[in-house]
Amino acid sequence: MIKDNNTYNILIIEDNLGDFILIEEFIYDRIESPSITHTKSFASTKLLNQTAQQKFDVILLDLSLPDKSGEELITEMNTLNWGCPIIVLTGYTDIEFSIKSLSLGAADYLLKDEINASALYKSIVYSIERRKANIQIAESEKRFSNLFQLSPQPMWLYDIETLKFIQVNKAAIDLYGYTFNEFLKMTILDLRPATENFKPNQPLSNQVINNDKVFNDKIKHLKKNKEIIDVEVYSSAIIINNNEYRLTIAIDVTEKILYENKMTKAIIKTQEDERNEIGGELHDNICQLLVASQMSLGMLKNAIDAHSEKYYEQCKEYISESLQEIRNLSHRLSPAINEDINIEDSFRKLLNNFDIEGKYFIVFKFDKQLNDYQVNKDIHINLYRILQEHLNNIIKYANCKSVQVNLQVNHHNIVLQIIDDGVGFEISKANSGIGFANMRRRAELFGGNFNLYSAKGKGCKLNVTIPIQIKDSIEQV
Repeated sequence: MIKDNNTYNILIIEDNLGDFILIEEFIYDRIESPSITHTKSFASTKLLNQTAQQKFDVILLDLSLPDKSGEELITEMNTLNWGCPIIVLTGYTDIEFSIKSLSLGAADYLLKDEINASALYKSIVYSIERRKANIQIAESEKRFSNLFQLSPQPMWLYDIETLKFIQVNKAAIDLYGYTFNEFLKMTILDLRPATENFKPNQPLSNQVINNDKVFNDKIKHLKKNKEIIDVEVYSSAIIINNNEYRLTIAIDVTEKILYENKMTKAIIKTQEDERNEIGGELHDNICQLLVASQMSLGMLKNAIDAHSEKYYEQCKEYISESLQEIRNLSHRLSPAINEDINIEDSFRKLLNNFDIEGKYFIVFKFDKQLNDYQVNKDIHINLYRILQEHLNNIIKYANCKSVQVNLQVNHHNIVLQIIDDGVGFEISKANSGIGFANMRRRAELFGGNFNLYSAKGKGCKLNVTIPIQIKDSIEQV
């Protein structure tokens, strides 16, 4: 038989010499070179604990010693803090308590009359390895607890079925303003503002997590003081006591988004200024040069012979077409949007220019309630650019016959809706495009939402919603 060559330091606490010798023989039968220490009472064991320098891997404890026995013995042994598993050795009369001893901290119990070399060796090895595993688990839990509690970022643990908070760290308490006990009475949905709606027929858990083990998202959260903040949420599945929860980190990016929006507005203002400059140059300079050329050409008409007349007319026609194209381009680059031009008129003019050839059946519905609001010039420009961008998409890709544009007010939000009956497309592919990304960004700059609905053969519907009360101005950047 192959013996275990590992070195084991074993303490046997047994007052019966015959039982000790038998146990010792069983140990030597399976372990090559064990280090065995023997005590006969609790008192001598306690003294050994105070003087011995070595650490034991396992303790074999007779449940009935001369000076202590039973529950008192187990309890007192725990106070010695050996830091190793204790295997209780007992007779039949003590079997009921032996089972109870497991709840008091014993690693295992063995009936003396049934002990053999294999059973004893198996119990020793299993108890030692289980102790190591428990230590590793405890250390891992401590590291997790430290990372969780000491993290500078808000973290929490929640139940994936009920969405209730199970644990939150100090950073979360500091950021959101709720106490620990208040958090434990809440679900993660209580952090969502009322403006973020959930689908009533879909399980809540499916609306706040996806099927992936790890995901992240940018959402809005509501603090106890009713302040709304922007957060980046990172969440992953975690198993604790055979139950699946989700561990979440929430990073407050409110200031970051405000700064990014400020910079983006500055960029948009620069772009608009450049467009206005280019549009003005085209209208004031290039157009004037073409008009002058047209007038000069007219002065040459009487000097042209019959053979050259057709070239004269052709040249005149080219100049007229160029003038019209440049005017159209100038208007697209630099629309006449100011305090004197309302959003209804600018939209109607854009739609008229869009369908000069009369290819589409266009319906424009304007909500007269908008006249009661002071539409911010910057919102006006960005909605105009969104409509302009999407109309260009319709010309290039939609292959449609009709276009409907709705501009209305809904709960103090201005809502732009553009619908066509074209060939449609796959939303996943469209969302990765630069054009739609720019439109979405323009809407989000003013606290708005951008939603796109389409499918192959089903046309397209675009919805942009922007709070009408926002007064931020690009000029203030």
